[in-house]
Amino acid sequence: MTQEELDAMMNGEIDDIDGLEDEIGLDEEVASAEPAASNDSSNTGLPAGYSDETSHHWPLPATDENKMVHQLDDVTKESEEKATEIFDIIEIISNDLMEKEENAANVAEVIASNIELFTTLSSKFPDVEAFKTQLEKNEAALNDINETIEMLQNSGDSIMSVMDIMQYQDIHRQKIERVINVMRALSKYMNTLFEGKVDDDKRVSSATHIAGDTHNDLASTDDIEALLEQFGS
Repeated sequence: MTQEELDAMMNGEIDDIDGLEDEIGLDEEVASAEPAASNDSSNTGLPAGYSDETSHHWPLPATDENKMVHQLDDVTKESEEKATEIFDIIEIISNDLMEKEENAANVAEVIASNIELFTTLSSKFPDVEAFKTQLEKNEAALNDINETIEMLQNSGDSIMSVMDIMQYQDIHRQKIERVINVMRALSKYMNTLFEGKVDDDKRVSSATHIAGDTHNDLASTDDIEALLEQFGS
């Protein structure tokens, strides 16, 4: 039923309600017989004109995966958890490096004593070639172990630098939380700004057709019966 027909009925120009209902039923059958392609958007819950090419023009649906504050809360929570795990791993690596450095220092001390011993033996028994050979091997081993100790110390310093850099993660978390607080404050402000004195369930329903509308949407039978019931009461 068009707005003109509804106005005519209310003004008493149309008396045959039964015939009008038959006409409405016929209109509904015609509408239901239209190609299903025209209602694809409504059946899928997508807005008219939505496609893969135009998807970037439409906002994301308000699901848990797309709610901004919800996502930021997940980011801060997961970021803090992962940062704690990283700190635990770094601490284990640092302790291992310190332990190996101590072990290497003990080995270097033993090698140094061997060098001292073979130096004395080589000076007293210059003709014994084995003493000279062992002296050279121990000196080479001491150089290697000193390089290893230096590498362990540098690695420990690098680990400490990583831990210092990771401190910025906490600063980033605080910045995100500040953004969340601002967004929540704005949301509460907007809700307060749009508050009304009348509850939504007590408000008069919005008009389906208004003078000047260009669409040809038909009023349903339920809409007509509800309207007649209001006027009858």
